[in-house]
Amino acid sequence: MPSPLKIWHPFTNSKLDPAPIEIERAEGVWLYAKDGRKIIDAVSSWWVNIHGHANPRIAAAIAEQAGKMEHVILAGFTHEPAEELAARLRKWVAPELTHLFFSDDGSTAVEVALKLAVQHFSNTGRPEKRQIVALQHGYHGDTAGAMSVSDDSPFTDPFRTMRYAVHRVHSAYCYRCPVGLRRETCHIECVGQLETLLEERGDNIAAVIVEPLLQAAGGMIIHPLEFLQRVREACTKYDALLIADEVLTGFGRTGKMFACDLAGIAPDLMCLSKGITGGFLPMGVTLCSDRVETAFRSENRLHTFYHGHSYTGNALACAAANASLQIFDDEPVFGRITAIAEITSERLAQLKDFASVGDIRQMGTIGAIELRADDAGYLSAMRPKLYQFFLERGVLLRPLGNVIYVLPPYVISEAELNRVYDVILDAIQTVF
Repeated sequence: MPSPLKIWHPFTNSKLDPAPIEIERAEGVWLYAKDGRKIIDAVSSWWVNIHGHANPRIAAAIAEQAGKMEHVILAGFTHEPAEELAARLRKWVAPELTHLFFSDDGSTAVEVALKLAVQHFSNTGRPEKRQIVALQHGYHGDTAGAMSVSDDSPFTDPFRTMRYAVHRVHSAYCYRCPVGLRRETCHIECVGQLETLLEERGDNIAAVIVEPLLQAAGGMIIHPLEFLQRVREACTKYDALLIADEVLTGFGRTGKMFACDLAGIAPDLMCLSKGITGGFLPMGVTLCSDRVETAFRSENRLHTFYHGHSYTGNALACAAANASLQIFDDEPVFGRITAIAEITSERLAQLKDFASVGDIRQMGTIGAIELRADDAGYLSAMRPKLYQFFLERGVLLRPLGNVIYVLPPYVISEAELNRVYDVILDAIQTVF
């Protein structure tokens, strides 16, 4: 008999990392392990869960849809859950965004956006505009195209030859300012590198891709509103499409439904995933402007967007997304978001004066503490120590190297959120 198959877990080294914890069930913010432990999911299970685990409204919507139809090919067909989702998103996204394309997850939503941008210019007689600009510290996914526009990191290093070349420009990382200034007195000079590049190479650049206002995997780096506004202005001036990767920032994480709303800008393409289904099922959506889509509406068959995924527009995922958006309509979701933001602000203020704390950052429901470290970055030796410290105290936090962050489901209670920050305070006081 062959040996049993063993699960290969993501972002895990089976020799160095502890054995995985088996979870039997989950409810609200709590994970219930087979060994009897209760663990607060303070990172929303990789940022996907917004209304709590086992949310009964979303679960019921999926069950009802499963009894009607689980999936149908979306090439040449459509169905009510997909049409309903398009109508529901219309309420929330910028009016400039007029079309949506379904895919499977965040990485594929980014792949779609990149390909749409390049083919848009090809279809309109400007095939030379095919280069992409991305930001330092960016992360857009693990498929080849998404990995290419992500910054160099331990995630991408083994695959250097698989990544295509992109232009990479400064991020507004205020704590480690790329141009050596201080936020209190700067005028967003860090965006100047992008503006100069577009002025010099705009005839060859199809798009600029950003994580609007918050670079998550790069260390929960928060940008000033003016940075995104200036990026939008530069893209418009030099006719480059702006791609907003709202895979994490969408669906209320930053305090508004989308991060672009905070800056008062509309991108040409927007990528959504993670919270779109409330954390129940994978789904990717790429939205675009009428200008982008019109280039594919042609008598020329070669102008077709020849791209698709087997589970594009999956009816069960659409049902989950519709139920999640209905919760935004029926329940005080943004009141919950405001309460999380207020507690986060109060608790972060208590941490800023510790010698081991280099910077504290907050945007909406997201709080981050960057600890001082000689080996700053994802592979910092602090990470495994902190991760184990938190788990032993019943809290799931996955530090990004020397950056601790909290990103909870919106249903977390005041007591539960304070418990999370109590454990972080304990770590800062006793570990470092």
